[in-house]
Amino acid sequence: MIDTMARPGNTDSIILFSTRILRLFCYGFLSIVLALYLAQVGLDEEQIGLLFTLTLAGDAGITLWLTTSADRFGRKRTLIAGALLMLGAGLLFILTRNFVLLMAAAIIGVISPSGNEIGPFLSIEQAALSQLLPDNRRTQVFAWYALVGSLATAVGALVGGWLAQFLLQGGLPALDAYHYILAGYAAGGLLLALLFLSLSSAVEVQLVPEGRSIQRVLGLSESRNVVLKLSALFAMDAFGGGLIVQAMMAYWFYVRFGVDPGIIGSIFFGANILAGVSALLAVKLAEKIGLINTMLFTHLPSNVLLILVPLMPNLPWAIAMLLLRFSISQMDVPTRQSYTMGVVAPDERSAASGVTSIARSVGAAISPTLTGFFLASPALINAPFFLAGTIKIVYDLLLYRGFIGHRPPEERG
Repeated sequence: MIDTMARPGNTDSIILFSTRILRLFCYGFLSIVLALYLAQVGLDEEQIGLLFTLTLAGDAGITLWLTTSADRFGRKRTLIAGALLMLGAGLLFILTRNFVLLMAAAIIGVISPSGNEIGPFLSIEQAALSQLLPDNRRTQVFAWYALVGSLATAVGALVGGWLAQFLLQGGLPALDAYHYILAGYAAGGLLLALLFLSLSSAVEVQLVPEGRSIQRVLGLSESRNVVLKLSALFAMDAFGGGLIVQAMMAYWFYVRFGVDPGIIGSIFFGANILAGVSALLAVKLAEKIGLINTMLFTHLPSNVLLILVPLMPNLPWAIAMLLLRFSISQMDVPTRQSYTMGVVAPDERSAASGVTSIARSVGAAISPTLTGFFLASPALINAPFFLAGTIKIVYDLLLYRGFIGHRPPEERG
């Protein structure tokens, strides 16, 4: 992977990896304290869940608009626009406690309650990387792309959690302490925009020659059917995952076991480290058994482990089960992303990645509201884990049934 990235003309690949690291650090940095901050502002669990739902719903709309027009408007310009939306969201969350204004910032801006990707970045970066690299290196590079993202999220969660803890122990009011975290997030959006400015024209898609007319819907033509089928399944998976976004899971550990922010940050540091390392293992496994098989045989058992987390008798056992789950849960991420890029036409990759990402955002948008209601009831506090695991298991089986016979170019013949 390093040799590929270091070849002449691949400076853009290095920049895209750098923006991935910075962005995911910021997402992890904020996610540990985001729900705690909103609680300090005066929101209850239902309002926090609703706000996260609106965050994901707004992201779906903005990302759909940006990614489906990115190849015409320009990938570089679209990435810069996304970074500025991230900056704006962080600033607005600092400047207001008004629930309506916070909702507006959540809908229009780019802010991640899960610690995972949000906004147009992932779709456009993957389309650009797929263009810069040969097919037989795509899964490997995507695995490294997932790894650096997971590591960045892990470090961000660790730094954000412990920074908040140190500020609180130093006597700073909780609201002021969390404002420092939000300020760091906003600064990350500004740095991201500056990095995107240095991208070259090599990341832009080759335009269709004049005289050749293609009818497109959402930026898709010949790949439309397969993308829509994948999108429906990805939405189901994301709906399950949205029940246990990292910010809400952190809040669950706080409510269930009374864990401090620093300890919560350490838990998710370890979890994201394991998730990132597992992405590299997915490459070798995919080479032997294929992308779809790799997705199924790693994702399904991880969802069984997810169901077991709230059944553990104490905090150490719950942490152990969560870490074990994370050690295999993300092996489907680079394989899923590589598979999507492999089975669609090259000039439809931004749109395909955008539409499937939007489907995931829409699927995940409803879930946090449900989780908010569950967390507000002591009798239902564990329900998000049970529902999420069950839904994601059904997704695994449907994906395998629908796409085991549809192979990407590197697996054909």
